[in-house]
Amino acid sequence: MFLNLNIKSLNPSRVVVLGGSGFIGTAICSRFQKNNISVESLGRPAFDLLGTEADQKLGSFLRPNDTLVFVSAKAPCRNTAGLIENLQMAQVVIAALKLKKISHLIYISSDAVYRDSNKPIDENSCAEPASIHGAMHLAREVALKNELDLPLSIIRPTLVYGLKDPHNGYGPNSFRRLAVKNEDITLFGEGEELRDHVYVDDIAQLVYLVACHKSIGIANAVSGQIVSFRELAEFISGQNKSSGAIKGTVRSCKMPHNGYREFKTSIAIELFSGFRFKGWEEGLSDVYQNQKLENIRED
Repeated sequence: MFLNLNIKSLNPSRVVVLGGSGFIGTAICSRFQKNNISVESLGRPAFDLLGTEADQKLGSFLRPNDTLVFVSAKAPCRNTAGLIENLQMAQVVIAALKLKKISHLIYISSDAVYRDSNKPIDENSCAEPASIHGAMHLAREVALKNELDLPLSIIRPTLVYGLKDPHNGYGPNSFRRLAVKNEDITLFGEGEELRDHVYVDDIAQLVYLVACHKSIGIANAVSGQIVSFRELAEFISGQNKSSGAIKGTVRSCKMPHNGYREFKTSIAIELFSGFRFKGWEEGLSDVYQNQKLENIRED
């Protein structure tokens, strides 16, 4: 179920973004700022959810009419130590929200909570994660839903790309950086996996709409398109007129998700008239144009 408590769009009085200095958090903060909505970014090192008395500090900072966007996570979460730390962060947020009840909570989760499937996934698909990262996000979701009594929206993005991604993970973000430098792009296998990718600015726009409509429930942040990593590499290389080669390799391990991760159209499309997620070609073209503008500013 995903529904709007505000039938008409109503700007929140203030938005607080936990993890506002990160890749997704920065895009979210920027989106609210563009609409002249008061936004506060909380993140390390100034604010550490694992720091001393973090729950008291966060509770004291929050106001009853705030919308809190919870993005903070130590990711990717690959082991039990990381799992415990991420759950401790969620515990702090829950404790703070018991001290100071707010208007609306938006949690940025992950599509990793869904089990692998040979059919397109939607919001009603089984949440049965096969990775520690997915288990971490699902545990956080369950804890927030069960321990707090306030309007909660959960956003589950798939693989995220954008201009300022700091992680340089395999896929559009690393491919673009290699192409700009005319370096070779090395694929896992032949890059044949089919995956969905979502543009970070579209996630920010979705969060903005969710906040203004005080939406509750679960929505996927997905483009609804699948594409192979080879096709992405070829497209990005062509955009940048790169002289680097695109190279396949012999796989040393099994393909993630059995090489297939497709999603049905997000339920958010039905709820917000005029909103849509960009397809991968349109989104990457937008990134390319922004990249050129950044280069002009640097020059």
